[in-house]
Amino acid sequence: MQTMPILTIQASEKLLCALEDFLEKSEANFALILDRGGIILSQHGTLPATADTNVVSALSAGCFAATRELAMRIGETDCSALYQQGANNHIFISAIDTEHILVTVFGKQTTVGLVKFYSARATKRIAAVLQDMQSGPGIGSLFSKEDLNGTEDLFVR
Repeated sequence: MQTMPILTIQASEKLLCALEDFLEKSEANFALILDRGGIILSQHGTLPATADTNVVSALSAGCFAATRELAMRIGETDCSALYQQGANNHIFISAIDTEHILVTVFGKQTTVGLVKFYSARATKRIAAVLQDMQSGPGIGSLFSKEDLNGTEDLFVR
């Protein structure tokens, strides 16, 4: 049985440190780490006041998945990044691994080249933390079969 990895306090701190370092070096405003379903694992920085982090994460995951599928349909085997240029804010989405993405929001104070350069370094650092999480104990390993036997009675009115 495959288990869901546990996001420990230590892993969470490492992810946050990676994002802090990335934002400082790239001069971007906001970054978040998502799984492919849009669930936020870590975030740092500031979004425009009109933006909702949960909506941004869900739409980013969907947009990246759609773009990756579209690339496959036209014969591309690799779709590792997506860039959206706006009038004031820009979004750069990059793959960390097959299951996670890094979403970066930045303004006119920086360039997409700087964000791309430092996101490549950040994704390697983040991927190592996520890999450590995968190799550690998962949620499924917290309970034995004996622990789970008879639990259906707990949820009956």
